[in-house]
Amino acid sequence: MKIIALIPARFGATRFPAKLMADLYGKPLIARTYLSTVVTGIFDEVVVVTDHEEIAEVIRKEGGKVFISQKEHESGSDRIAEAAAHIDADVVVNVQGDEPFQDKQSLQALVRSFEDSRVEVASLMMTILDVSQIQNPNAVKVVVDRDNFSLYFSRSPIPFIRESSTGITFYRHIGIYAYKKELLMAFTQWPKSTLEKAEMLEQLRLLEQGIKIKMVHTDHQAVAIDTPEDLEKAKEYYLKHFGHLL
Repeated sequence: MKIIALIPARFGATRFPAKLMADLYGKPLIARTYLSTVVTGIFDEVVVVTDHEEIAEVIRKEGGKVFISQKEHESGSDRIAEAAAHIDADVVVNVQGDEPFQDKQSLQALVRSFEDSRVEVASLMMTILDVSQIQNPNAVKVVVDRDNFSLYFSRSPIPFIRESSTGITFYRHIGIYAYKKELLMAFTQWPKSTLEKAEMLEQLRLLEQGIKIKMVHTDHQAVAIDTPEDLEKAKEYYLKHFGHLL
């Protein structure tokens, strides 16, 4: 089984323009993401999919592979599907370009889930320990069945606790996806679904098509960079875990 990682890397960003080129202790953010993905040793191939030559040049300098997307895309899934159409693979993992510290254990568990023949798409979740996240619409919640296949995703608190919360665990969805290639190609051709439009969550398109998503538990707290403030947190993380390399 050939497993590849595709890293969508759009140059423009509304809240933090050109964030993927922001410096993170001597290397642009996108380079840190690329290198941390490669060093896991999980993937047969790691490719950065971008719309911008400046990002492409950064990755080439690191000895990496680049696919220049030719189309405008609404989502990272659409962007990697354009590249996946030209790459031989069985499983495609969508690694977020703005998460510079990829976790080997989480990615390994995600890929291993495809040993179960029922799995067509998989993603990550973590237990919510901060109760404020339950009510936070930016923290996407997921409920699962006994085999950890998704039942539903929502920005609302799910499940709703009517009387007692005894025994209920809330899970937050972590937006790293792995797809069988043929499903990825089909998924990006389907029209946006009703629930997807309501919640603004593209994974609901899969559920409305009857595709269950295998949810893999992780304890790794990803460092995602959406704002300049997030970049400062990433620098603190780097100093704590990799400062000895400076």
